[in-house]
Amino acid sequence: MDTALLIMAAGIGSRYGGGIKQLESVDAAGHIIIDYSIHDAIEAGFNKLVFIIRRDIEADFREVIGSRVEPVCEAHGVEVAYAFQSLEAIPAGFAVPEDRTKPWGTGQAVLAAKDLVSCPFAVINADDYYGKTAFHILHDWLNRPHGPTEYSLAGFILKNTLSEHGGVTRGICRVNADGYLTDVRETKNIVKTPTGASVDGLAIDAESHVSMNMWGLMPEFLPILEDGFESFFTEAVPQDPLKAEYLLPIYIGQLLREGKVSVKVLETRDSWFGVTYKEDKPAVIESFKALRAAGVYSEDLYSDL
Repeated sequence: MDTALLIMAAGIGSRYGGGIKQLESVDAAGHIIIDYSIHDAIEAGFNKLVFIIRRDIEADFREVIGSRVEPVCEAHGVEVAYAFQSLEAIPAGFAVPEDRTKPWGTGQAVLAAKDLVSCPFAVINADDYYGKTAFHILHDWLNRPHGPTEYSLAGFILKNTLSEHGGVTRGICRVNADGYLTDVRETKNIVKTPTGASVDGLAIDAESHVSMNMWGLMPEFLPILEDGFESFFTEAVPQDPLKAEYLLPIYIGQLLREGKVSVKVLETRDSWFGVTYKEDKPAVIESFKALRAAGVYSEDLYSDL
């Protein structure tokens, strides 16, 4: 079965400070985090990659990333496509609010790829490292028969996603006895402690599952997401026209509460790490160095595919 991976990279330059060239390499060969995700996706069996970017970073993105990974993908029979998220791509009958400058969030980012995806697909952030296990379990799940409203989520373990440098926000999952998601609660300022984790001085379960925005979805989800985007413009945008965001986990959570979808939580015990600010880079470089030293990746990243 064909399976696609959507890589949300439209916000990469704005969050990191500048264009895509500001997302510096994480190893001596010049690879960035996206390279490791692409490696793991190809290894797991995904056969289409869709990069969701902005038009204004297209040239830099193709120079720094596209030109390197496209030959690798071609050699392994993996199609590469580009989708473009823009402020102006909104439902018919609505207008972009005056003074609005930022696109509309991860839900809109996925919609940017709707004409490029007709098979089961996964969604990830470009600047997060998820580990090999998550790609394998998601790919295996996507290759099994599912209904149009049956989805999945890579469930990371909270303690494996914490920072050594301060508090983080995580979507803590509630999971029933059958392994299905019942709720995601956004929790801010989670800090690592000698015994696990805490929030505002109160201990929380460091073995909890958390969402890191890595989803397995059916192609039938896309028209549902499009309908939700129109409702978002009707209900949320008038209340906060400059900052309202159509966020993928928030909308899926809404569908879940309404009983319209199911979400299977697929546990992975790999460590997650990411680069949002430049200060995160040294720890990420050391993490990749340790993975290569342990033989998880070769020094010539794509050579073992």
